[in-house]
Amino acid sequence: MDIHKGQLRTVNVMRYVTPLREGGSLPAIAEADDEFLYVLKFRGAGQGVKALVAELLGGEIARTLGFKIPELVFANLDTAFGRTEPDEEIQDLLKASTGLNLALHYLSGAITYDPTVNRLSGKLSSQIVWLDCLLTNVDRTPRNTNMLMWHQELWLIDHGAALYFHHSWHNWEEQAKRPFAQVKDHVLLPWADELETVDTEFKAILTSERIRAIVNLLPDDWLIDACSEDLAEQRREVYYQFLTTRLSASINFINEAQHARASII
Repeated sequence: MDIHKGQLRTVNVMRYVTPLREGGSLPAIAEADDEFLYVLKFRGAGQGVKALVAELLGGEIARTLGFKIPELVFANLDTAFGRTEPDEEIQDLLKASTGLNLALHYLSGAITYDPTVNRLSGKLSSQIVWLDCLLTNVDRTPRNTNMLMWHQELWLIDHGAALYFHHSWHNWEEQAKRPFAQVKDHVLLPWADELETVDTEFKAILTSERIRAIVNLLPDDWLIDACSEDLAEQRREVYYQFLTTRLSASINFINEAQHARASII
């Protein structure tokens, strides 16, 4: 048993239902052997397993902080799956994604969050902005909010563009302490007026033990690639150190967010 799978369930993908053609990674709605529908994120798409790593870490950190996140599961894709798929692009994607992928429980009937329709409180806006500053999530803009309204509640989705330091691994110690300049484009920044209060509350929740437990969910084969001799545990340690360092230096991204907000209100 892989101890790093922790509390996440593993399902087997049984049926490819339909592609979701938002963005370039071609996620899909798929049915698993538990008879639930999931939004399936493929290891063979776009940024590969690094997007899955960011999705898992970002989603589980958000869940730990009390946000509503669709259940994340490991989704196993058999080598025989998709051989009858007529679309060649999708068939190539399925072939490249054999093994362990990531999926989110499909929120049927959910609609995209629109700030002109559903205004969030200053506290909740601050909480989401703080989260995205911690995760360096560049993908929560007015153009693409990556938030859903489902049963009159706000749900956060799509953290695959977060933690972008891991696409180069260059100077990660320095990057962990940097402000988050892209916060200026955050859809909720104008209403994020309680960042300092949220900083105190969230740092009390995200203890080093909780960060370690979340990082330990990462499967080994998502952390080893042909271009690196780093062992999985070494990569896992870098994610842990990046996140704990960023937490300890949160004043840097708080100040950046406050300055950006002051320039637009």
